[in-house]
Amino acid sequence: MAVEELQSIIMRCQILEEQDFKEEDFGLFQLAGQRCIDEGHIEQLLEIIQNEKNKVIIKNMGWNLVGPVVRCLLWNKEDEKRKYYFLMLDLLVKLCNPKELLLGLLELIEEPSGKQISQIILLLLQPLQTVIQKLHNNKAYSVGLALSTLWSQLSLLPVPYSEEQIQTDDYGLCQCCKALIEFTKPFVEEVINDKENSLENENEKLKDELLKFCFKSLKCPLLTAQFFEQSKEAGNDPLRCFASEIIGFLSAIGHPFPKIIFNHGRKKRTWDYLEFEEEEDKQLADSMASLAYLVFVQGISIDQLPMVLSPSYLLQFNMAHIEVFLQRTEESVFSKGVDLLENGLLRIEDNSLLHQYLEIKSFLTVPQVKVTYGPYEFVRFSSSFRNNAVQDKFKYIVILLSRCLLNTSNHSGVEAFIIQNIKNQIDVSLKRTHNKWFTGPQLISLLDLVLFLPEGAETDLLQNSDRIMASLNLLRYLVIKDNEKDNQTGLWTELAKIENNFLKPLHTGLNMSKAHYEAEIKNSQENSQEVQKSKDLCSVTVGGEEIPNMPPEMQLKVLHSALFTFDLIESVLARVEELIEIKTKSTTEENIGIK
Repeated sequence: MAVEELQSIIMRCQILEEQDFKEEDFGLFQLAGQRCIDEGHIEQLLEIIQNEKNKVIIKNMGWNLVGPVVRCLLWNKEDEKRKYYFLMLDLLVKLCNPKELLLGLLELIEEPSGKQISQIILLLLQPLQTVIQKLHNNKAYSVGLALSTLWSQLSLLPVPYSEEQIQTDDYGLCQCCKALIEFTKPFVEEVINDKENSLENENEKLKDELLKFCFKSLKCPLLTAQFFEQSKEAGNDPLRCFASEIIGFLSAIGHPFPKIIFNHGRKKRTWDYLEFEEEEDKQLADSMASLAYLVFVQGISIDQLPMVLSPSYLLQFNMAHIEVFLQRTEESVFSKGVDLLENGLLRIEDNSLLHQYLEIKSFLTVPQVKVTYGPYEFVRFSSSFRNNAVQDKFKYIVILLSRCLLNTSNHSGVEAFIIQNIKNQIDVSLKRTHNKWFTGPQLISLLDLVLFLPEGAETDLLQNSDRIMASLNLLRYLVIKDNEKDNQTGLWTELAKIENNFLKPLHTGLNMSKAHYEAEIKNSQENSQEVQKSKDLCSVTVGGEEIPNMPPEMQLKVLHSALFTFDLIESVLARVEELIEIKTKSTTEENIGIK
């Protein structure tokens, strides 16, 4: 019945001129064709499509059958008639109006979600490429529309973050990336072949669309993509291959990445895409950062870089890209910022960074940026500099971390880590290589930040115990290592200020804190006797905050632990003051002996 109905519609349309086809004819043709497919009359439908007499009708109306055919291919994967569906799809792509087909195929690509996104993209990329190549007018617009639609759908797929996920490729992203490269190659080759006629408007438009696609791809999926180790496995990494092809496309269409990457952000550019850069500023920043990571860390096309560029220049250049990475909270993106920073530092000779770098905005911004994302991420960021090879090349990081973050991290453990790093750098400076940033006046400005209680005697000593212990250990080290006579660190000229700003308030704070906690222990012990009678939980207020309800025994353990911390601080403080007294007394006796 469906076949007869379709044939009836076709016979009525055969006597009409192409321009006389009505909207009603299109609707009836689509419904009848859909019924033929649903009822399984595929072979009869193929005969109708292949009939030369129906050529004009199929050209104008046949694109309406693409949707039903594609859905059959997606849903009926075990159907024995799949070969007929594929044959019908190829015929429709060959015979139908390419303009209508283009829009129809893109609508089909936009429909699905989840794992079906990759399935339909892989199915329709080849037909889509064929249709676009048949379009001679506004080809650049068609290529741009197709690439934009494909990228929008691919950006919805989760990016695999482990080697196992890349290999299993559950959502098909890796397969799609590979297929997308093959889809794009003919249009890149078209630009290359028409370079002699590069002034032609259409070719320039095509280059623009390809350029935009490359930048979008650098952002997604490549910004968050993880890559195999650079070994034998690297050649089997589909995302790395995709990245390599994208960078290759940039060079092929006349925009080699050194030219692009070294002119990004400059007021005066040799790269003449200022309008695009202004419109896509945020996206371009992400794309440029991704490109920098791929080149400098992954080593993709790094041989294209000029050999004359110094490591310090490359580090300075990459700081803006590192900042982009570190502003993101995703682990996969954040870690790339750390990798790019470490990669730049390891290229530099020890102690070769000049102090003038401290005046460059990006050198100050990178360490500060992690404060806004919480102390634990900052600890992770800081831990990347435990490597002495990095610290030797990047001593300024200790200065920056100290000056910029000691008063803003709000995390005693982080501050203690910074202070420990300062101590390590002072030790290196005193033992091996003199460094003015860790001796004399420059060091004193650091010590002013370290040997200081933020709220004087009222500082919460328990909350800041890590920082206070690290500060006392630093002060003890300085007293032992630096004689008053030599005064290499400048400690002894600042001793009075240190006593007033740090040691005396710390004494007062310890006395107040111990008295407070001893009173709380006494109250807790009294309360525990009443609790034993009522068998209820009790609560204790410490430092203005109520300890959560817990058994009296547990509360006493917490309070005694606090007292133990204060005793520990007090013992180190006493030792520091004892050492100061010994050193000053010794110096005084020497001076008397000289007289």
